This record gives sequence, C-alpha cells and structure tokens, in this order.
Amino acid sequence: MPSKSAPCRRNDRKLRLTPKMYKLYIWQSHDNSSGFGASFMIEQTVPATRALSLRRTIVRMSGGLLAVERLALMGLMYLLTGLILVNVVTRYSHFPIYWIDESAVYCVVWLTFIGASAMTRLRLDFAVAMLTERLSPRHQKIAKVISTGLVVVFGVALIVTCVLWMDPVGLARAGFDGRKLAAETFNFLYTERTQTLNWPTWVLYLTLPIFAVSMTIHGLANLLEDLELVPRTPLTGFQLSELDGVN
Repeated sequence: MPSKSAPCRRNDRKLRLTPKMYKLYIWQSHDNSSGFGASFMIEQTVPATRALSLRRTIVRMSGGLLAVERLALMGLMYLLTGLILVNVVTRYSHFPIYWIDESAVYCVVWLTFIGASAMTRLRLDFAVAMLTERLSPRHQKIAKVISTGLVVVFGVALIVTCVLWMDPVGLARAGFDGRKLAAETFNFLYTERTQTLNWPTWVLYLTLPIFAVSMTIHGLANLLEDLELVPRTPLTGFQLSELDGVN
C-alpha cells in the first residue's frame, strides 16, 4: 500500500474491519488512485459479503424455527396428555366426549411432523452406517454431505408436491371457493370436513407444507455446516447426549 495511506492506517489501527467496512475503507483510501483498482476491490468484496450474509441468515432462520418447534412440541404434548386424561375420566363417568378421540389423533399427527422437522436439525434422523463406517474420514464426510443434500432435495420435492396438491393458484382463480375448484379440477380438499370435529380438513393438512418448508430450511443449515461454510451452531433448549445423535 502506498505511503500516502499511512495516516489512514495509523488512525484506524484499532478498528476491526468487517468485509463490508473493508470495502468502504479501500474506496476512501484510494479515491485519488486509478478507478480500475478501486472497482476491482469492490467487485471482489461485495459477492463474498452477500454470500456470507445469506448463509448466516439460513442458519439463524433454522435456529429460530427450531425454538418455535420446541414450544409447539411442548404445547402439543400437554394438549395430548390432557385430552387422554379427560377421555378416560369421561368414559368412566359414562359421559364420553365423542370428539376427543379424533382430536388426539390429529394432535399426534402434528406432533409427528413437527418432531420430525426438529429431529432433522438436531441430526437425530436414523442412519445406516454399515457402509460409511468402513470408509476413510474424507469419504465419510463426502457421504454425509450427500446424505444431507438428499434431505434438502426431498424437502424441495415435498414443497412442490404440496403446492400441486393444495393448488393455491387455482383456489385464488376460483375466488377461494372450494366447491368451484372441486368442480373444475376434482380437487375436493377444500370441501371435505372431519367426521366429529367438523373442521375443514385442509386446515389440519397444513402440517405437510409446514413440515416441508421447515425440513428444507433445517437441511440447508445442516448442509452449510457439513460443507464447513459456516461454523457449527450449538443448539440450545434440547438436552442431548452424544449417543442421541445417530446421523
């Protein structure tokens, strides 16, 4: 660096420059120099900063989503326990509540999908290690990256399937009239209701697209960590031992 920039170094020697700050520092320090050098430094800095910001955003989204899933799991567990206890008491009292059974079933369904999404981020999904345990550490890492990538591919495929199945575009064209959509496309999702609760079934089926999106976000966060593009984030709120993780 030319000697003319020495005052800048002396004044800013205690300043810790981030990539974005470094971009501004280069521009201000070389304002009188050739425009080619300054523009070259900016072109090299901006994409790296944006890519790093995107990676961190994905990891933060995954962490926030995991915290919400933890609260949802706790709430659904309490709800399921309460429903079962009320069902037992009312049956012994000869005053059974007929809709509790169906409520408990759908509660378990939501618990399953939300728990599966959380297990993806916690790396508690099951893995068959008969082949990978015989590979070298480098090839084990490659196999792990491929496995995590397939999780992301499955999540994206499930999102596309849910969009085709629930057909939000067709529903909007039909004026959000489920009967009109069913007459045009034979998609009766928005006309069906549950047997005892008499709730619209599409409300309960929302767990599928929610699961698909959350699993994709968790899979992307895991993939970034496996590729060592971001540091591994310690997950709080879940007490796990080393034997709990099987993947």
